[in-house]
Amino acid sequence: MQKRILLSFFIIATLQVQCQQKDKFPADVIRLNQIGYYPEAPKSAVVIGDKATEFYIVAKGTGKEVYRGKLSEVRKSIFSDKKTRIADFSEVKTAGTYTVVVPSVGESYTFEIKQNVHDAAARASIKGFYYQRLSTALPEQYAGKWHRPLSHPDNKVQIHPSAASAGRPAGATISSSKGWLDAGDYNKYIVNSGITMGTLLSAYEDFPVYFDSLNLNIPESGNAIPDLLDEALWNLRWMLTMQDPADGGVYHKLTNEKFDGMIMPHLATRPRYVVQKGTAATLDFAAVTAQAARVFKKFEHQLPGFSDSCLTAATRAWQWAVKNSTIVYDQDAMNKTFDPDVTTGGYGDGNFADEFTWAAAELYASTQDGQYLDKVEVLADHNLPLPSWGGVHLLGYYTMIRFETSLPEAAQAKVTLMKQGVVRFADVLINGVDTRAFNTVMGGSAKDYIWGSSAVAANQGIELIQAYKVTGDKKYLNYALSNLDFLLGKNGTGYSFLTGYGKKTPMHPHHRPSIADGIAEPVPGLLAGGPNPGMQDKCRYPSSVADEAYTDNDCSYASNEIAINWNAPFVYLVCAQEALQPRVATSN
Repeated sequence: MQKRILLSFFIIATLQVQCQQKDKFPADVIRLNQIGYYPEAPKSAVVIGDKATEFYIVAKGTGKEVYRGKLSEVRKSIFSDKKTRIADFSEVKTAGTYTVVVPSVGESYTFEIKQNVHDAAARASIKGFYYQRLSTALPEQYAGKWHRPLSHPDNKVQIHPSAASAGRPAGATISSSKGWLDAGDYNKYIVNSGITMGTLLSAYEDFPVYFDSLNLNIPESGNAIPDLLDEALWNLRWMLTMQDPADGGVYHKLTNEKFDGMIMPHLATRPRYVVQKGTAATLDFAAVTAQAARVFKKFEHQLPGFSDSCLTAATRAWQWAVKNSTIVYDQDAMNKTFDPDVTTGGYGDGNFADEFTWAAAELYASTQDGQYLDKVEVLADHNLPLPSWGGVHLLGYYTMIRFETSLPEAAQAKVTLMKQGVVRFADVLINGVDTRAFNTVMGGSAKDYIWGSSAVAANQGIELIQAYKVTGDKKYLNYALSNLDFLLGKNGTGYSFLTGYGKKTPMHPHHRPSIADGIAEPVPGLLAGGPNPGMQDKCRYPSSVADEAYTDNDCSYASNEIAINWNAPFVYLVCAQEALQPRVATSN
């Protein structure tokens, strides 16, 4: 009896010590992909600190140790005095749920190893666009507890004086419904829709088989058009309303005169305007509609004449842009001339060489008309810019490379140079990754950590996947996967930046519906902006270090806002990995 009492006392004391250790050593001292890993892919976690030397992998439930390994040599952050070691457990390939345990440091969040490990996150990131829809109600059947009433019908949008023309004078109204709210606000912007749509349509063109079978539980699910494209159509139909039928030019944005407060969409009822036509908006529109003409040609039976309408719209936009090749959207200058003043997102861009290249590439791929090929500019390798709303040059490269085998001989020399440029750029990105503190492509330079750094990580991943498609070298696919790990928790903040996915995710994004709906959890499937040492919002941040400058606070539009142009590259990256890694059949 006495032995049993002593044994019970020992067990209780042991459990108390373990609990105290967990409190002392929080799980996010070990940083990893909080969703999980593919069986045959690389797997690693980052241990903060330099004292420990070994780790082991434990199966959840049984507590059984399945792998023991040595931590790497100490690595030092280039941004701070932070030191790390890497726990590489790529040899663990058996499907299951595990944790990483580091003696005297702690135990990680649980994660899975299995095929299709990112399936749920991939679907959610696309479904995130459904929650951004305007001009419709979101019924509970599709939106769950985030359902909401109809908002922003946008069937009586005013022509702002800056956009007035003979056929559409100031104050006249047009119908410009549908579309996605752009970010945390309730406005719709052609320039940002441009790169967003281009990225999503490219994902479909690169991996059609994957997307053809993906059911997202949206109102259109079950029709003969893939759900990704049904969702893209919602925004595309709005974009088409933004072209002036008289001349082919495209309005820069549809907007309130100023941002709404933190209210639900259906309570935001200020007058809406379309404002000034511009070269960047018109070229982005031309690129998207030319690409859409190709993509939706496959669905002519479901959408008769739609593909031809898109190509006509693209051609007319191109012609307008050639005639009006220097019209900058300068909001401050516009406000000095026209009333009412407009103070919502600017998306101003003064250099249109990249937009001309992207639009020309899409039109050339769709028509093979030589006039467009002449406008496709091949840059010196050292000038290749990572895609962003203001830098879309590489989107043109990706399209030309995608259709290399079907393009005329006249295009081949340019395509060869583009392929070489993409691979060299990929080699620059991966140089030194295996010595970095977090073992990811993201974070090689302080320049990675800008406003929307999460999109930088995702777009780096896309560039690496393009290099993989060009070369067939799996190292590029694996390095791209390291940036998905970054986005899902293996980073300087310990956050998985996709709302609702991971053990430590943003709970307070700068996103009006998530703030105003009274629901504790934010709308799921949205990618937070990520670390931004610029901290332009003046919120309080726990750290100003480049890779840690993030705060989960809804005041932080500089680090914790969401945006469609950030979600789109995440969609491409995660869905590309799901499509390219070994898969098993899943039910929809």
